Amino acid sequence: MKTVGKVAWVTGMAGVLAACVTINIYFPAAAAERAADRVIDEVWQLRKDAQPPSAGAEKTGETQ
Repeated sequence: MKTVGKVAWVTGMAGVLAACVTINIYFPAAAAERAADRVIDEVWQLRKDAQPPSAGAEKTGETQ
């Protein structure tokens, strides 16, 4: 039964290694950076499009 566990462990490790190599091949740094920039731009665009909070909401946190 120990042999089955070792085979499963080796197969799992080979899968993890293959996944790391696949990420490096299919997601180069430049493409990942461009994708991150697009996400950041979209988030900022959503914030610009959002309506400002009402005047009463700003005063609820004041202490004096």
